[in-house]
Order: sequence, then C-alpha cells, then structure tokens
Amino acid sequence: MAIYRTIFYGDVTVGTGGRMTIPLSMRERCGIREGDTLTVRVEENPTGIRQLVMWRADPEPED
Repeated sequence: MAIYRTIFYGDVTVGTGGRMTIPLSMRERCGIREGDTLTVRVEENPTGIRQLVMWRADPEPED
C-alpha cells in the first residue's frame, strides 16, 4: 500500500449541476489537460467522514 503526502492544498468550487472547477494552478501541477480522464474514488472513514480522491489516468499510446 502506497502512502501519499500532501503537496498541494486548495479549494474547489462546486457550481451549477454539481460541477467542480479545479483551479488552474492545481491542474498545472498535476499535468491535467483538456480532454484528460480523471478517475474518482469516494472513501469513508469509520466516523462517516467522506473524501474524494482523484487521479489522472495515463494516456493510452496512439495506434
């Protein structure tokens, strides 16, 4: 099991229809570009607190 450390912390705004806007500085640090696919996991601890974990999938090589 990997242990991750926090390298960036910021606010994400939830807008119309539940859309989340990831700040540009966060996208740049994570290498997220238009058209990328993000995988999202919802985690819950024993006290019921939930968090979203997202990561960018590696792009598939072009055929």
